[in-house]
Amino acid sequence: MQPQDSTAIARRPLDVEDYIDILRRHKGWIFGPLFAALVVSVVVAFLWPDTYVSIATIRVVPPQVPENFVPANVNSDVQGRVNSLIQLILNRATLTNIINTHNLYKRERERLPLDDVIENMRLYDIKCCPLLQTANTQRSERAQYPAFQIGFAYNNRFIAQKVTTDLVARFLEENVREVSQQTVSTTQFLRDQWDSAKKKLDDIEQKLSVFRTQNMGRLPEEQQSNYQGLNAMQAQMLTLNTSMNRVNQEKLLYENQLRIFREQISSLKDPNSQDQTQQQKNEKLAEKDREIEQYENALAGARERYKESHPDVQRLVTMLAAAKKQREVIVKQEETKKPDATPARTPNPQIVREQRDLDVAIQRIQGLIQAKDLEMEDYKKQSVDLEKTIKLYQARIEGVPVGIKEYDQLIRERDLARKDYEDLDRRLNASAMSTALENRQQGERLEQLDPPSIPQTPTQPKRPLIIAIGTGIGLIVGLCLAGAWEVKDTALKNLKDVRAYTQLPVLGSIPLLENDLVVRRRKRLAWLAWSTACLVGVIIMSSSVVYYFATKL
Repeated sequence: MQPQDSTAIARRPLDVEDYIDILRRHKGWIFGPLFAALVVSVVVAFLWPDTYVSIATIRVVPPQVPENFVPANVNSDVQGRVNSLIQLILNRATLTNIINTHNLYKRERERLPLDDVIENMRLYDIKCCPLLQTANTQRSERAQYPAFQIGFAYNNRFIAQKVTTDLVARFLEENVREVSQQTVSTTQFLRDQWDSAKKKLDDIEQKLSVFRTQNMGRLPEEQQSNYQGLNAMQAQMLTLNTSMNRVNQEKLLYENQLRIFREQISSLKDPNSQDQTQQQKNEKLAEKDREIEQYENALAGARERYKESHPDVQRLVTMLAAAKKQREVIVKQEETKKPDATPARTPNPQIVREQRDLDVAIQRIQGLIQAKDLEMEDYKKQSVDLEKTIKLYQARIEGVPVGIKEYDQLIRERDLARKDYEDLDRRLNASAMSTALENRQQGERLEQLDPPSIPQTPTQPKRPLIIAIGTGIGLIVGLCLAGAWEVKDTALKNLKDVRAYTQLPVLGSIPLLENDLVVRRRKRLAWLAWSTACLVGVIIMSSSVVYYFATKL
């Protein structure tokens, strides 16, 4: 009968007794790694230096004056501002100063470059994070409140507290300096912009003033007043022309009365008297000369106001021509007649009295005519002044479209510059109030809520957790070794294996007979080895524990 390959034979399923038997047979492979892992984990846990974390809490204090009254000059993003402050504080110079001041990381500085020490300090030892609290108990979401925690981890709790105090002081000091610098810079920037806007507005106002001075009366907003003034001047000119026509008519009426009175005087004189006849002829010629002079003056005044085709001008020209012909006729008559030599006669008293009354009336009429002449001269002067004013208004109205584009451009630039100036003035006043608020420490600021604590228990290492994890790993390694040896061992262990693999009934079993001396010697050696290993392990663990408490004190 050929032996069968053990690997080709399927093993029977194991039960509880088999597992207990396996544990009994391979207890050394199980408890050995377990005890070794326990020793190693205890040594590692107690030789790992303690790390203490001192934590301080800083909160953001809102401004004492509401922001709708005095807006803040600083960035409203508190998280961004805090992150910027952290970057400023955790720079190389600041951390180097802190390390040298508190004499930190002696061993690390001996074996590592200073830059590596600073980088490890920044990454692993300094903690700065927002303080989160549960916003709603019904939800697992968290809301961020304006509070922050700054912590420092070190193997000495008192040094950790000192470094945390130093970091908090630098953080608050840097925040005050940053806020003050930012608000002052904002105010100064707005002031510079305000000065520039004011200068620009003043320049445009100066240009506009020069333009108004150069174009006085021809500005677009004065066009309506120019039309109203022109209409008023034309109405006044019409009234003045009416008054001049009235004066001319009254003067002509007075001249007609004067002519009638003179004719009456001529009719009262003695026709046989040569002197009276000659005087009458001379008076007729002088009267006609005065009439011609009056027509010429009236014609000159009418030509200044009207054109040659005007009816008044044509009428005066006709009357002047008729008067000149009448004078020529009188002159010719005087030249053709010869003086008669007649004896002198005594004048009639009644005729002399009537003649005297007529002379008085003629003098009165001549005075009225002179008054009308003076009134006409005054009207003429007013007419000349009105015509100049009318021409001035007409020139203003005609000159408005010439500079309207330039004027509108100046007005638009002035309005835009004034709007920018007013906006900057409002912002500058708000910024100045915000700066005053920050100087009085009444604006938004950071305040230490909780001072740096003195940690009583280390945060690292978690010794029970390290020992538990190490022991568990040792147990797993032992079980794996025991299982590996069990799989490798193909010998029959008990009667169940014999029945299963031989398929024969077992009538009885004979135990393994060994020399008692050899058995006792092997057991003694095993117990000696285990006792020595346990004693060494206990001594090593005790030494690590004693070293930990000795160095801690």
